[in-house]
Amino acid sequence: MSEGHRAKRTPMVALPAQLSSPRAKLVYLYLTATGGATIDDLQESLHEPLLSLFKILETLTRAGFVSQTGPVYVPTDPKL
Repeated sequence: MSEGHRAKRTPMVALPAQLSSPRAKLVYLYLTATGGATIDDLQESLHEPLLSLFKILETLTRAGFVSQTGPVYVPTDPKL
Protein backbone atom coordinates (compact mmCIF):
# COMPACT_ATOMS: atom_id res chain seq x y z
CA MET A 1 0.00 0.00 0.00
CA SER A 2 1.41 3.38 -0.89
CA GLU A 3 2.00 6.13 1.67
CA GLY A 4 -0.89 8.21 0.34
CA HIS A 5 -3.44 5.40 0.50
CA ARG A 6 -3.10 4.01 4.00
CA ALA A 7 -6.31 2.84 5.56
CA LYS A 8 -7.35 4.68 8.70
CA ARG A 9 -7.33 2.54 11.79
CA THR A 10 -10.44 2.58 13.91
CA PRO A 11 -9.73 2.41 17.64
CA MET A 12 -10.88 -0.78 19.32
CA VAL A 13 -13.81 -0.52 21.71
CA ALA A 14 -13.90 -2.89 24.63
CA LEU A 15 -17.33 -4.36 25.18
CA PRO A 16 -18.50 -4.66 28.76
CA ALA A 17 -18.33 -8.32 29.78
CA GLN A 18 -21.87 -8.07 31.18
CA LEU A 19 -23.34 -7.57 27.70
CA SER A 20 -24.40 -10.97 26.41
CA SER A 21 -27.07 -9.99 23.89
CA PRO A 22 -25.75 -9.47 20.34
CA ARG A 23 -28.28 -6.67 19.82
CA ALA A 24 -27.28 -4.89 23.03
CA LYS A 25 -23.64 -5.14 21.93
CA LEU A 26 -24.55 -3.68 18.53
CA VAL A 27 -26.44 -0.74 20.07
CA TYR A 28 -23.64 -0.10 22.57
CA LEU A 29 -20.98 -0.18 19.83
CA TYR A 30 -23.05 2.14 17.63
CA LEU A 31 -23.48 4.66 20.46
CA THR A 32 -19.79 4.44 21.30
CA ALA A 33 -18.76 4.93 17.65
CA THR A 34 -21.09 7.87 17.10
CA GLY A 35 -20.89 9.47 20.53
CA GLY A 36 -24.67 9.23 20.92
CA ALA A 37 -27.87 8.94 18.94
CA THR A 38 -31.61 9.36 19.08
CA ILE A 39 -33.94 6.39 18.92
CA ASP A 40 -34.79 7.38 15.33
CA ASP A 41 -31.07 7.43 14.40
CA LEU A 42 -30.65 3.97 15.89
CA GLN A 43 -33.68 2.58 14.09
CA GLU A 44 -32.64 4.05 10.76
CA SER A 45 -29.03 2.89 11.01
CA LEU A 46 -29.47 -0.50 12.65
CA HIS A 47 -32.84 -1.48 11.15
CA GLU A 48 -34.13 -2.68 14.52
CA PRO A 49 -37.78 -2.40 15.57
CA LEU A 50 -38.51 0.53 17.88
CA LEU A 51 -39.87 -1.68 20.66
CA SER A 52 -36.69 -3.76 20.63
CA LEU A 53 -34.54 -0.65 20.76
CA PHE A 54 -36.49 0.80 23.70
CA LYS A 55 -36.04 -2.47 25.61
CA ILE A 56 -32.33 -2.64 24.81
CA LEU A 57 -31.78 0.99 25.78
CA GLU A 58 -33.70 0.52 29.02
CA THR A 59 -31.48 -2.46 29.88
CA LEU A 60 -28.29 -0.59 28.95
CA THR A 61 -29.41 2.44 30.97
CA ARG A 62 -30.26 0.38 34.06
CA ALA A 63 -26.88 -1.35 33.83
CA GLY A 64 -25.13 2.04 33.68
CA PHE A 65 -23.73 1.68 30.16
CA VAL A 66 -25.93 4.36 28.57
CA SER A 67 -27.55 7.57 29.76
CA GLN A 68 -30.19 9.74 28.14
CA THR A 69 -29.87 13.48 27.65
CA GLY A 70 -33.11 14.74 26.15
CA PRO A 71 -33.81 12.59 23.11
CA VAL A 72 -30.16 11.48 22.77
CA TYR A 73 -28.74 8.28 24.23
CA VAL A 74 -25.03 8.46 24.99
CA PRO A 75 -22.57 5.84 26.19
CA THR A 76 -21.26 6.25 29.71
CA ASP A 77 -17.79 5.29 30.83
CA PRO A 78 -18.44 2.20 32.96
CA LYS A 79 -15.69 0.25 34.61
CA LEU A 80 -15.16 -2.71 32.29
